[in-house]
Amino acid sequence: MVLLTLFALVAGAATAVTPCVLPVLPALLSASAAGGRRRPLGIVIGLAATFTIAVVALASLVHGVGLAGNGVRVLAEVVLIAFGLALLFPQVAARIEAPLTRLARFGPSSGGNGFWSGLGVGAALGFAYTPCAGPILAAVISVSATQGTSARLVTVAVAYALGSAAVLLLLALGGQRIGERIRRAGRGLALQRTMGVVMIATGVALTTQLDVRFESALAKNLPEFAINPTSGLEKSQAVRSRLASLRGGKVGFGEARAHAATPADGLRDYGPAPDFTGTQRWFNTRPLSLAQLRGRVVLVDFWTYTCINCIRTLPHLEGWDAKYRGDGLTIVGVHTPEFPFEHDAGNVQKAIHSEGVRYPVVQDNDYGTWNAYSNAYWPAEYLIDARGHVRHVHFGEGDYGGTEKAIRTLLVEAGARRLGSMTKVHGQTPSEVATPETYVGLKQAQGFVVPLVPGQHTYAVPRGLRPNQFALGGTWTAKVDQATSGPGASIDLSFVARRVFVVLGTSDGRPRQVRVLLNGKPVSSFTVNSQRLYTALDLPRLDTGYLSLRFDPGISAYAFTFG
Repeated sequence: MVLLTLFALVAGAATAVTPCVLPVLPALLSASAAGGRRRPLGIVIGLAATFTIAVVALASLVHGVGLAGNGVRVLAEVVLIAFGLALLFPQVAARIEAPLTRLARFGPSSGGNGFWSGLGVGAALGFAYTPCAGPILAAVISVSATQGTSARLVTVAVAYALGSAAVLLLLALGGQRIGERIRRAGRGLALQRTMGVVMIATGVALTTQLDVRFESALAKNLPEFAINPTSGLEKSQAVRSRLASLRGGKVGFGEARAHAATPADGLRDYGPAPDFTGTQRWFNTRPLSLAQLRGRVVLVDFWTYTCINCIRTLPHLEGWDAKYRGDGLTIVGVHTPEFPFEHDAGNVQKAIHSEGVRYPVVQDNDYGTWNAYSNAYWPAEYLIDARGHVRHVHFGEGDYGGTEKAIRTLLVEAGARRLGSMTKVHGQTPSEVATPETYVGLKQAQGFVVPLVPGQHTYAVPRGLRPNQFALGGTWTAKVDQATSGPGASIDLSFVARRVFVVLGTSDGRPRQVRVLLNGKPVSSFTVNSQRLYTALDLPRLDTGYLSLRFDPGISAYAFTFG
């Protein structure tokens, strides 16, 4: 649980500097620049608090008070526009600030520092803040929606929000400093009015869902790392295993792949597919069932319209629909929402239209179909043959060629002929060649040429490691989930990646050094003073190399991930 919390903290901090946050950044900077010295703190506290509520408990909360999820977003937009008007017209600001000043008497003294008004703006931004949802945030949202809240779930969500808040606070303080310089130059009123216009424009942009369209454009034109810098970490086995425990170890079709036999065509049979259940509105079609679709090949795609990873798969899905629909393929997009405003059928309809989706889409607001498949990922594809059996499963982006080959195989099985060539789709595809993640512990260590030995042992690094191989050197004390360095300890690895991350810690909190050698040459060193994720190597591009990490005694190593 400690590691998952640390992973969430890192992921939250990383998402706060991605392009997905740009739609709310103008409002954050504007409110900070045009306010008192504590306004940035108030904004960030309000944002973190309401964002946590939104992703953990808002679904049940708003149903309890009879408020639609989309209504919360509308309320946030109204608050942002009202605050912009207050900045634009000082007389309006005086009326708004008056009740906030009286409120301050019941709390810590604000002294006109803008904390309370900042808290209100931050609370509004928290409901509009929809960062790129990687596996960690997606798991928090889906588990909350399907299983309710728990102490462990809240801990992970709070860690994610705090990671984002820390980075956003630095940005807000920077905006405030710039504002102070402009005011000292005698242009304070002009600054305030300019910031008011920016706030109003942000509110209008959110109202018209320009932020969603902006994120969609980014997803289709930027590489995965730019959208989610921690994508490699969040897809690692270290994270996935802990997210599985967060979900209660629920097993779905994809999780059972390792236990199914592989037939000659390479497509396993996972058994009968669950039907669409507990759904709401259908788009681009009348209501469908798998019984009605018997005889056709069906691709069920779990997605949601603000999920960046889902958006990046849409060009491929649209291409397959256009090419193979006449040959017997039916794609059904199951829209299972991440955020409350995604429950709104009007918002889903707008997204379907703006993205040019022509295949059937169904709303799964209550996670009925999601639970029937025991699904846990956005996006997730389940390919069903003409008999109604699941034959291929894929989670996340990538391997589009593999999925299309599976589609063609099942179409031929169903009697299709003359399928022609494979589709050619322009879109961002994540790298699939990076070195797989691994643990440094007895339970799940993989890729080590010399197996780990329980307890203390001295290892020798063999010569000529092949790609994706690891080797311990010197003295290590190996336990179930980690190994602690002793005299002369090192870890050597032959890797394919752009970045190498490693989870390290010390038992007593004393700082210790790790020296980094790339291809035999010293390149850097870093200090380990707490249990967290460290960047061991950061290259300008994807590359191959031989990395050697030299450890001071007393450092515990947990896991490697690559991006």
